[in-house]
Amino acid sequence: MKRSDTQQEKIFQEYKSLLFSIAYHMLGSVMDAEDCMQEAFLQWYASEQKETIENPKAYLCTLVTRRCIDRLRSAQTQRETYVGLWLPEPLIETSDPSALWELTESLSIAFLLLLERLSPIERAIFLLRQVFDYDYAEIAAIVGKSAENCRQVMHRARRHLPAPGLHAPAPHDGQRQVFTQFFQAWKTGDMAGLLQVLSDEIVLHADGGGKVRTVRHPLYGPDGVTRYLLWLKLKVFDVSKVAIRPTWINGQPGLIGYLEEDLDEKQLLSLGLEGKENCEKPGAWHQRVIQKGKAAFVMVLACTDNQIQEIDIIVNPEKLRHIPAHNGDDTRSL
Repeated sequence: MKRSDTQQEKIFQEYKSLLFSIAYHMLGSVMDAEDCMQEAFLQWYASEQKETIENPKAYLCTLVTRRCIDRLRSAQTQRETYVGLWLPEPLIETSDPSALWELTESLSIAFLLLLERLSPIERAIFLLRQVFDYDYAEIAAIVGKSAENCRQVMHRARRHLPAPGLHAPAPHDGQRQVFTQFFQAWKTGDMAGLLQVLSDEIVLHADGGGKVRTVRHPLYGPDGVTRYLLWLKLKVFDVSKVAIRPTWINGQPGLIGYLEEDLDEKQLLSLGLEGKENCEKPGAWHQRVIQKGKAAFVMVLACTDNQIQEIDIIVNPEKLRHIPAHNGDDTRSL
């Protein structure tokens, strides 16, 4: 019997979170994940007009996964020519991560970066098995391979990924404390305070995508990372007026920097917003970046053992478009 519009809407609400999670883990892009999810629902809805789908969950998961595999294959050339380090689009949490389910750790920037080592089909099978706990028969139906072949691909995917680290994520209260210590030291330019909170194994990644000038290679060690953070502090707090909102990003403590005033040409140059690509088309790109209330950067901290093991900074404006503008009244924090 054909489902009513109310029944279809109920199915949409029931599975959209799962489908978005699969797509985001696959693509590392909030906007692309939303597109894939919407396309899958539209195709399912069209199919339902002809014949009722007995298992909409399996059907929708199959549609989303296969769309993601196709998108990853198309994106491989773009990733090879990407300027500087590639980081996933930040996923801004709407609640405390302690209230989220077991996907929190798998949403970390570090985990998503590791997945970049896998081929699209390896990534799909690894995620469906390791993160979403599908059995091999279900995975085989989703990706269109035999269960035995999926086992072999899973084994190969695990070989491509490094062994889990020895450091476990700190409890959420501990992460809040580490974040507070870091932010106070960074904002006040306290070098000793930063060195105290950074691990000896600290690594910093920054993604400007060739649109905003930043480091194009990872920085390792507390000395180099501290020097870069203090240089960045001068650009962020001393050149422009920035509103900082602490929040949970990809299940980890972080912050969003919003511009509180329009930047003139001199300030844009000082902040390093005069990338080659943008100089050729200054009007359109600058207009997006300098608009008051828009997110200018995101910083995410990976905290373990009461220290920071990794810092990820995203300043590519294309990866910040999905973040709502700051209205001045949002007081949410860690």
